[in-house]
Amino acid sequence: MKPPAEEHSPREASDAPHVPDVTVTVIVHNDAERLPRAVESVRRQTHRDLEIVISDDHSTDETPQVARRLAAADPRIRYLRLPYNSGGCSAPRNRALETARAPYLMFLDSDDELPANAVALLLAAHRERDIDFAMGAIRRVRTDTGRRSTWMPHLVRERRTLDGIEADPRLFFEHLSTGKMYSRAFLDRHGLRFPEGIHYEDQLFSAQAYCLARRFTIVPEPVYLWYITPYAAQGSASISNQRHKPANVRDRVHVQHLIDAFLVESGHASLRADKDHKFLKHDVRMYTGDLPHRDDEWLAGFADLLNPYLETLSPGAYARLPRAERVVLQLLRDRRLSEVRQAARGLGHDIAPRQLTVGPDGRAYWGDRIPASAAARAELDLSDLEPDVRPFPTALFRHEITDIARGLGGAVELTVRTYDPALRLPLGPQRATLLLSPGRRRLTVPFRLSLVRPGVFEGRVGLDPAAASLPLGGFAGVRHPLLRLTLRGQDNTGPLLAPLAFAPFTARVPYRRGTAPHRVTVEPEGHGAGRLQIRWEPVGVTARVTRPAVRRLARPVANALGW
Repeated sequence: MKPPAEEHSPREASDAPHVPDVTVTVIVHNDAERLPRAVESVRRQTHRDLEIVISDDHSTDETPQVARRLAAADPRIRYLRLPYNSGGCSAPRNRALETARAPYLMFLDSDDELPANAVALLLAAHRERDIDFAMGAIRRVRTDTGRRSTWMPHLVRERRTLDGIEADPRLFFEHLSTGKMYSRAFLDRHGLRFPEGIHYEDQLFSAQAYCLARRFTIVPEPVYLWYITPYAAQGSASISNQRHKPANVRDRVHVQHLIDAFLVESGHASLRADKDHKFLKHDVRMYTGDLPHRDDEWLAGFADLLNPYLETLSPGAYARLPRAERVVLQLLRDRRLSEVRQAARGLGHDIAPRQLTVGPDGRAYWGDRIPASAAARAELDLSDLEPDVRPFPTALFRHEITDIARGLGGAVELTVRTYDPALRLPLGPQRATLLLSPGRRRLTVPFRLSLVRPGVFEGRVGLDPAAASLPLGGFAGVRHPLLRLTLRGQDNTGPLLAPLAFAPFTARVPYRRGTAPHRVTVEPEGHGAGRLQIRWEPVGVTARVTRPAVRRLARPVANALGW
């Protein structure tokens, strides 16, 4: 049965004698507020000879009215509305691709933007050489802080033209379909379209484009502004911001199967190990960082969904991972689920396990047992980290808060347990210091850790944020207290892991005898390792007067220095 025809603006029905150089498709669904910003970023391109296709996945908000107004205001804009909602990005992109008139194509999401010279840069790369697509740097912009960073910067650091993905298989990591300009002839020659009815369609489309392209060019300049909403905003519509949903895991695994099949069918099976490494290092890593915050039921379901596919991956893909990531994955494959959380809290922070077990061969294994299989022993062997002989400043310890008692104001009394699995500390009391630095002067709180048993120490320490020295203009931000061990004149500093279940609390702290008040929150870090976290927010006279005044005074100095 033929689907009902899409709605087009009247302008599309008329004959267009002029063929534009580039078609930029802006896909949208229920995003009337941000659509004008995205479209305007295309309208203000330095290369003017282009068309803009707004492809609407059957929005039910004010998007149709906004899109029609935009089309009426600029003859380069056409509006395309799908007759029903497809639930993804593929259908609106494909429908626009069918009507695009230009020989070169780009894709833009309605919540993102193009830098003013993006089209000119990528089109120049096409005109310089016979290539199938050109790609540039994607600049990530945090919507909460405005902070900017480059997506996969090591891959786009220099201008280069590659004769196929085999020249640099690392490019599998840059799997976005945006930030690229495609030759229409290339897409049509291979019948390359976005797969409909699945999520993570970019990963399959990009893998196919990389493998099918004879030649493509990378330019180092930014060609796409990708606005990132923090993962903590669970209500975000972004598919990648829904990692807490089991269906999200299932979708990622499903698209990997499709990519694997394509690699075999297209004669690129030799790239499987590189693609597997990308899956482990990027896709799986996005989930493993959240594992400390998942309950037993979620972890069991995660293992059920992921483990069968993990068993099919190339051993070489695992070997290229950092040891900490390999440990988490092996514990998951062995379904040692309670230990998965412990191991995942160490990702990115060089945190020791609570215990090491030394086998008859002298190898040191993660946890309280020698792994049963040879494969598990290979993955859980920490001997290459040299836990028993590495220099003390880099020695591996684990500092966990086992109890938090609230005191006056924002003060807390912490019970801290330190694990020393490699037995680097002598038996007896240990010198420890709690460190906190919301300003230039660090707050230091010495305390003692007493021996519980070999390899385990415990102590109590009071932490009062009111004792911290803040800058004159106040402080707005987050700090994570650190714990420092001192032995024979050498220091070792590591993060302080919070109980993930303790309820955050907020107090008003009257710094400088009430002249610089702040709202201070003590809480567990809501992601990753789950460190103890303290958040400052200026209030009262600090927010209204002091902080703005200090900023105004600092601005002329910064300008004079060229900042």
